[in-house]
Amino acid sequence: MQMKKIIFTDLDGTLLDPGDYSYEKAKNALELLKKKEIPLIFCTSKTRAEIEFWRKKIGNNDPFISENGGGIFVPKDYFSFKIQSVKEYNNYFLIKLGINYSQLIDFINFLKEKYNIRSFSDMSSKEIAVDANLELTQAELAKKREFDLPFKILNKKQEKNILNEIDKHGLNYTIGGRYYHLLGDNNKGEAVKILSDLFRRKYGDIKTIAIGDSENDFQMLDSVNEGFLVKKKNGSYASNKYKKAKGVGPEGWNKIVQQEVL
Repeated sequence: MQMKKIIFTDLDGTLLDPGDYSYEKAKNALELLKKKEIPLIFCTSKTRAEIEFWRKKIGNNDPFISENGGGIFVPKDYFSFKIQSVKEYNNYFLIKLGINYSQLIDFINFLKEKYNIRSFSDMSSKEIAVDANLELTQAELAKKREFDLPFKILNKKQEKNILNEIDKHGLNYTIGGRYYHLLGDNNKGEAVKILSDLFRRKYGDIKTIAIGDSENDFQMLDSVNEGFLVKKKNGSYASNKYKKAKGVGPEGWNKIVQQEVL
């Protein structure tokens, strides 16, 4: 019996085009995954509300990981066995790894007293739409945060001091494609490990594959059997450490999935 494959993927700049958020160039690979019944796990800095939008659009029914590992959401009927340490959350079981969003806002407000920064908590949906090149409806979903607070450092000379301040107060940060992200003691890699263990309970031996595009994907790529980076919009890769998918965003994604699955 062939080993079951599980694919974890970032969304922005990876499965979704870094320019127009289209997944058109990945459609062949997406159809292949459905045909072969290979789980596709969205693991992203996006909110639950945003991920639910893309799951519906793409036709994905698998578990997902929101806000840089802050929450693992498992559809209630997905696994036949009982999952430990979960909360019921709408139609999901939630494994919560992140701290409460209100704590992140309190700390950002503390930083703003000394440093020139701007976070999603300060920005209107319209501002986020313009800044992140999102449709207004998507920007509204992006504001529905639970475990992770995106922010911008407006004075780059303050960057080192701000990041040191975050470390000093026992919080964490990661750097995505457009924003820094303030978070608690959670990351994509830890969430991937927990969900992989659940898949092992279901299937036995599995092969885990992850695809990303930026620095905040590195821990996810380190937590699987094979990690790949797609090209950024400018044609570069975020690191030379990982295997490379030949193509920007969904084009590279499509190639690597077909290569790994066939």
